[in-house]
Amino acid sequence: MSFDKRLKALRVKNEMTQEYVAHRLNVARSTIAGYETKNRQPSHEKLTALASLFHVSIDYLLEGEESITL
Repeated sequence: MSFDKRLKALRVKNEMTQEYVAHRLNVARSTIAGYETKNRQPSHEKLTALASLFHVSIDYLLEGEESITL
């Protein structure tokens, strides 16, 4: 699954609107819509905020895999 589909799936699973996620990240709703349609890529700062919001790793958002700490 690609980043855009994973992001939308997480948002829907957590019953969050694009407006809510945008508010939490301090961006416009259209920015979140862009992330979900491959039109935009988040900055490292926003990617970190998304991972924190959904309680997942950045690796999971980008690759679909949780990172393993050794």
